[in-house]
Amino acid sequence: MKRVHRYNIMTARKPTVLLTNDDGIRAPGLKHLWNSLKDHCDIYIFAPATEQSGVGAAVSLRAPLHVTEFPWENQTPAWQITGTPADCVRMGTSVVLQKPVDLILSGINKGANSGRNIFFSGTVGGVIDGAMRGIPGIAFSCEDYDSPNYEYFEPHIFSLVQYILDHPLELGTFLNVNFPSSYKKEHKGYRWARQGLGYYREQPQHGKHPDGGSYYWMGGQWAESLEHEESDVHLLKQGFMTVVPVQVQELTDMTAFQGRKEHFQQSLTTVTY
Repeated sequence: MKRVHRYNIMTARKPTVLLTNDDGIRAPGLKHLWNSLKDHCDIYIFAPATEQSGVGAAVSLRAPLHVTEFPWENQTPAWQITGTPADCVRMGTSVVLQKPVDLILSGINKGANSGRNIFFSGTVGGVIDGAMRGIPGIAFSCEDYDSPNYEYFEPHIFSLVQYILDHPLELGTFLNVNFPSSYKKEHKGYRWARQGLGYYREQPQHGKHPDGGSYYWMGGQWAESLEHEESDVHLLKQGFMTVVPVQVQELTDMTAFQGRKEHFQQSLTTVTY
């Protein structure tokens, strides 16, 4: 199922865009994301009050959420929320805003969200929450963690936004975008990619409190996998900007569903209670 809305930036109303992230409302990446869109979109910012890296699409069920206005340039409406990126999207769309949102954009994250890391990413989690309620979006991340060159990639952001405004995504689909490290100055352009397999595996580090109690610092190390040549993990290493369409509307493994349905149901009929 495809959306039918079309936008012409020169003749139509500006699209209403909700910005969020997982690095917190004061993060430089969010400021650069806003800067790339401020002349083209009606922007509303709902971002975590503190860093929420690694929370995925989690929501706060056992703690109150505090929504506080936050001063932003050009009088852009902005709020900081004591919760996760998904909380920010929910509070923005269901509580604060009194009009529909055309797009949810998240980032720009410090560090790549390639491969299966998207399951843990708060940057991606905010966009997932929007996609599940029928709002398309894009998660933006920069491969370079130590010194991400956000400004270098700013001109590319609205080009991607304009693309999905002109060519709407299927219901439940969002784009996961990763920019290559800033040292690859002569990047090789965009690649429509598939989500890779690599991810950060745990590397627990044991320590002891002065009182003798133990603790663990989770830590992490990259778990390499044999990557497809069209995967985002592989293409990022080649210097490409990767764009992966991710679907959350239908989560069923249809191959297993169709291939095992009859056998499974016949097998279980022999079970007695």
